[in-house]
Amino acid sequence: MTDEELHRPLVGRPGSRQALNTPALILDLAALKANITRMAEFAAACGLALRPHVKTHKSPHIARLQIEAGAVGLCCAKIGEAEVMAEHGLTNGLHLTSPVTSPPALQRLAALNLRTEDLSCVVDHPANVEALGDAARATGRPLGVMIDIDPGIRRTGVSSPAAALLLLEAIRRAPFLRFAGVQCYCGAHQHIENFEARRQAMVERNSFIGEIIEALAAADARPPVITGGGTGTHRIDAELGLFTELQVGSYVFMDREYLACDLAGDGRPPPFETSLMVDARVVSANSPGLVTVDAGFKAFSTDAGEPLVLTGAPEGSTYRFLGDEHGALLLPPGVNLPLASPVTFGVPHCDPTVNLYDTYHVVEADTLCALWPVAARGRSR
Repeated sequence: MTDEELHRPLVGRPGSRQALNTPALILDLAALKANITRMAEFAAACGLALRPHVKTHKSPHIARLQIEAGAVGLCCAKIGEAEVMAEHGLTNGLHLTSPVTSPPALQRLAALNLRTEDLSCVVDHPANVEALGDAARATGRPLGVMIDIDPGIRRTGVSSPAAALLLLEAIRRAPFLRFAGVQCYCGAHQHIENFEARRQAMVERNSFIGEIIEALAAADARPPVITGGGTGTHRIDAELGLFTELQVGSYVFMDREYLACDLAGDGRPPPFETSLMVDARVVSANSPGLVTVDAGFKAFSTDAGEPLVLTGAPEGSTYRFLGDEHGALLLPPGVNLPLASPVTFGVPHCDPTVNLYDTYHVVEADTLCALWPVAARGRSR
C-alpha cells in the first residue's frame, strides 16, 4: 500500500503520528517554517539574494514556502528536479547547478527554457558552450549561462582566470546565450566543524574566486550574479561579501553533519532546528542491552555515519546499522524497550535520505497534518 492509502485517513486526527506505519519520514512543520524564515531574514538583512537548493528537499511544497519567504528562485542539481518544479508552477529563476552536456539533456533544457522565466545553467567547457548555444538557437529563445568555477575539488568548473576568459569569449560568440554570472559552490568547506578553520578556508577560496571575477570585469563582463555559498558557510559568505546570492539547502532540515558544525562561530547550537526525522519501531527485543528497530540501510543514507537517537530511548542510547531493513539500538545497562516502542531518529545526511522516501509525513506536535510527496525523488537525470 502507498503512503496515501495507509495514512490519508490519519490526517488531522489528534495524536495520529503514533499510528503511522514505520519507518516514516517525518517533517516538523513549525521547525521547517522557522528555519525558512530565519534564513530569509538573514539574507535580507545582509543584502543577499537567496536561491535555495531543491536537491535537499525535492519538494514543490517546501520550494513554494521558500519563494513566499522571499527567495528569488531555486537551484536544481539536475534537469529532472527543475522539470518537477516547473510542472508545479515554480517557473521563475530556476538555476541548474550541474553541467548539461548530453544531446537528450540539451533538448530537455531548451524545452524547459521555453516554459520558464530567467532559466540559467552552468558551463565549464567551450564545447559545452557551443552545444548549449545550438540548443537555444533551435528554439529561438536565449538561455542564461553562468561560468562554473572549480572550488578546488576538480569535480566541475574552470580552475583559472584564463579558462574563464576562454568561456566568456565562447559565450559572446553564441547569439542565443546570455552571460548570467558565475557560480562557485564550495561543498567541501560546508562541513568543516570548527568555525575559524572553515572561515580561513573560505578566505582562501574567495581570493581565488576574486581573481577570476576581476579578470572577467577587466574584459567588460563583471558578473551580474555571483552565486554559491551554503548552510555551513552562509555567515562567512555574508561577512566576506563576495557572493551576491546564497545556494543554501540543508538549513531547512538540519542533519547530523550540520548539527556537528559551529555555524555561527559562537560555540552555541546552530540557529536552525531539526525538522527532518525518521520514526521507527522496535521489532525485536530478545538481547539484553539491544533492541532491533525497523529502519536500516533503506531508511537512512549511509555516507555520514549513524542516525542520531532523538526520542523514544533513554539518554546514552546509540544506533548501529544492522542490515537493509533493520538497525540496532544499543541501550544503557539495565534498560530495555518493549516491542512496538516508537523511536525517532535524526538523519545523518538529509539529501540522500529524503531520496529514499515517497512522502513527507508533515506533523504539528503529535498530529499528522499533511502528506507531501517527494515529487522530485529519483530525478537524477
